[in-house]
Amino acid sequence: MIREPQEIPFSEFDEYIRQGEPDQKEKASIWSMAIGLQAVDGLQVSNYLKQTAAEHIEGKISQDEVERRIAAYYKTAESRNLDR
Repeated sequence: MIREPQEIPFSEFDEYIRQGEPDQKEKASIWSMAIGLQAVDGLQVSNYLKQTAAEHIEGKISQDEVERRIAAYYKTAESRNLDR
């Protein structure tokens, strides 16, 4: 089940980079770069993606779980858009 994402500001990942454990710093840096590349293309990532990224950075979920959640989220989003 996909739950409603809470608002996570993109800059919150900077805190992990500055003060997180080494693994958190690396993951936060990679997520920040990915989100920044989306912004360069004029795209805004969803709060769901940012929440999922935060859970991954904190070690609550694996990379495999990230991929599963994001794929399910966008598959559901596509279905909602087709219904319109």
